[in-house]
Formats: sequence, structure tokens, C-alpha cells
Amino acid sequence: MVSDSGPRFDQSSKARLTTHDLGRFAGTTLFDRFARTLCEAGCLPRKELYEAWAVAKRVRRLFRGGRVVDMAGGHGLLAQALLLLDDSSPNAIVVDRVVPSSAAAVSEALTRVWPRLAGRVHFQAGDLGDVPLTAGDLVVSSHACGALTDAVLRRAADAGARVAVLPCCHDVDSCDVGALGGWLDPATAIDVLRAVALERRGYRVWTQQIPAAITPKNRLLLAQPHETVGTLQA
Repeated sequence: MVSDSGPRFDQSSKARLTTHDLGRFAGTTLFDRFARTLCEAGCLPRKELYEAWAVAKRVRRLFRGGRVVDMAGGHGLLAQALLLLDDSSPNAIVVDRVVPSSAAAVSEALTRVWPRLAGRVHFQAGDLGDVPLTAGDLVVSSHACGALTDAVLRRAADAGARVAVLPCCHDVDSCDVGALGGWLDPATAIDVLRAVALERRGYRVWTQQIPAAITPKNRLLLAQPHETVGTLQA
């Protein structure tokens, strides 16, 4: 559970976490330790902490093991949270067009507290298509903008890998609204069609939400090929 940070501590804020926030995470849970470490690093927005943790928890309730591939991953916070929540994943790769300059500081701070992360998180600057995927991978992406989410889903499905995405910036010009625009708002229509497309490709789909207090773009789409449901892919 996320600690009670008080009614005035806006989880959706883009303000940086700093040592001034340490007292808000005084508990003994893994989340509190994770948050305190990021406060010490002093370079991440508050929203990114809550968003990555909320997604990671829900992903790990369904999917265990496998190499983590964090696409459009930025600081790689989601990937590292997933490794902390399930140590059976051997490693993680974080790919983005540009790796943030502070990504190394975040990774180093987490590794100091959890030495078992050392050498297991690799950052790669480049296109999403530059990373070969396998059926054993766990592909994730938090707020890949617009059609980038579709690219992540397509690459994961082509490889037969498990996948979890938190879409954002739904663009009616580059994303598929289909014939649903008369009934549903465009963003919902786009995400519904994404879920249907995965089902048609032989996936079991789960539709969930992270707290709206973190982000209004809070629909989480998770999917796994039917033939691997109930198995552990280490």
C-alpha cells in the first residue's frame, strides 16, 4: 500500500521529490523505502514515483519472471520497480529515444540500497524496434504517447510476449477510433479497440485502472498469450 501522504500532497504533481519529502515516507514498507531513496536522489517528479509503483504492483499481480523490457522508459523507474517486486526476472532493458541525463543517478541511488540490482538494468538510446523481443519477455510502457503505445503492443504481440501499457495522449489522427466514436469518447474508443485487437491475436486481456489521483490517463491494459496463461516465464 502507498503510504498516507496527507491530503495536500498531490500525487499527480510534477514537482521534484527532495529530502524535504522524506518524512512523508517514514514507514517500513518496500514502497516507503523506494520513495525515500528517490527523495535522496532528488531528480524525479512526484508523479513518476506514484505512477511507476501503481503500474508495477498491478503488473506483478499477474505476471512473474521474464526479462523486463521497458519501452519509452525514460528513467527506467518502472523497470526497476518490477525487479524489486519480483526478483525472478533476471534483468531489464530500458529503451527510449533519449535517455534522461538523471537516469544514471536514479539507478545508482536504487542500487546503493538494493545491491542486487547492480548490473541488471541496461539503458539503450534508440528506437523501440532496435530491441529484439522474445516470447519470454515482459514488455511494459507507461504513458507512451499516442501511436507509440500501438507500436509497443504490436511489437509485443509479434513476439508473443506478455505486455502491459498505460496509454496517454490518444491521437485520433494516428490511433484507431473505429466505429465507436459515436458512443464513446475517442480516448476510450482507442483503448477498447486496442484490447479487442489483442484478443484477436490470441491474447487474454485484463483491463484495470491505477488511481485517478495520480493521473486521469489511468487505464492499464495487460495481456498474455492464451497458451502461456497460468505459467511462469522466468
